Amino acid sequence: MNWDNWSLERLVYLFVGLAYLALGLQVTLSHYRQNFHHKSMWAPVLASPVFSLAGLWLASARSAQLLTFFSLLMWVGVVIGSAGLYYHVHGVRVRVGGYTLRNFLSGPPIVMPVLYSAISVLGLLAYYWR
Repeated sequence: MNWDNWSLERLVYLFVGLAYLALGLQVTLSHYRQNFHHKSMWAPVLASPVFSLAGLWLASARSAQLLTFFSLLMWVGVVIGSAGLYYHVHGVRVRVGGYTLRNFLSGPPIVMPVLYSAISVLGLLAYYWR
């Protein structure tokens, strides 16, 4: 593959696609371990493969319609990550002892939904940066 003519924007779309592939796998394993006890746990599991495919497709073939679709998906990713942050912080709070270091270490990972949103923000930066 000839990488010489690839723009930074195109590389970012490729990175976003690959990152959502990896992150989606981790989120799926983590939420499966918790038996999907809350319906909202399905949102990142189902959305991640769609985000990944959109990023990879956009890296390989750019079109105006695909760019618009990708930007909408990335906004959805920001919302899913933000909701996840709320649920993860709430999950730490309801553990015995509340907001203690022990509960932050053993409870729902606070950084994962932030990372989920951050990858979407990176995709949006590539889209809006002109």
